[in-house]
Amino acid sequence: MIADPALLAAYGGLGLVVGFVAGLLGVGGGLIIVPALIFLLHAQGLAAGMEPQLALGTSLASILFTSLSSVRAHHRHGAVEWPLVRRIAPGIVLGTLAGAVLAAQMPATLLKLFFIAFLFYAAIQMWLDFKPAPHRGLPGPTGTTLAGGAIGAVSSWVGIGGGTLSVPFMLWHNVPLHRAIATSAAIGFPIAIAGAAGYVLGGWDASGLPAGSLGFVYLPALLGIVLGSVLTAPLGARTAHRLPVKPLKRVFALLLIVLALRMVWAF
Repeated sequence: MIADPALLAAYGGLGLVVGFVAGLLGVGGGLIIVPALIFLLHAQGLAAGMEPQLALGTSLASILFTSLSSVRAHHRHGAVEWPLVRRIAPGIVLGTLAGAVLAAQMPATLLKLFFIAFLFYAAIQMWLDFKPAPHRGLPGPTGTTLAGGAIGAVSSWVGIGGGTLSVPFMLWHNVPLHRAIATSAAIGFPIAIAGAAGYVLGGWDASGLPAGSLGFVYLPALLGIVLGSVLTAPLGARTAHRLPVKPLKRVFALLLIVLALRMVWAF
């Protein structure tokens, strides 16, 4: 599947970092995976002009595996609002699938610009520890479906499980923080399924993809990321109980800003 063991080691190393950060801060790894994969693919001369699509598809596919343990843990604590998951899932699936298929046809530059803007947004949100005050109850089926569609579409363009968007949405609608986080983890799974499927379909006939690609999902990178993150996520979770979380989130916010500026510099 991949000829260069050094590349597989690089993907595994990326997975180690992603797993630790996810366990430490409770954030998804897509905001790290996507820029790192773009840099790695570009450095190797792989998928020229399609690096963002391949990075986004691979990031979403990795969430299929990494979200399962998180969802099980939250479910055991009875924290997942499953009725809300069922209400929002149709919009999530449709929005993510449509967004992924559309992204597969978008110019790489446009995807990069959108991702850079989202990195700055996520960094500011994390630095300020932004939690919107609750103002209202959850909307009806139509409103929930539309919100799910928007969350899914944006998630497909930045390669994340949606927590950066779905948690504030639920907090704004009077869902308690711990239940919003747990429910967001469950919502991440349909995002991953629909997003990965959309990028596989969108890149199925694309030419110039590296060996080991399934559409816009790069299997060697997916394997390394999943194996690495499984090893370090528990370590990150244990470390979170020993260190102050707020300063760590600010450090991560600075990392996101550095990644965003590095992507700007690469234009």
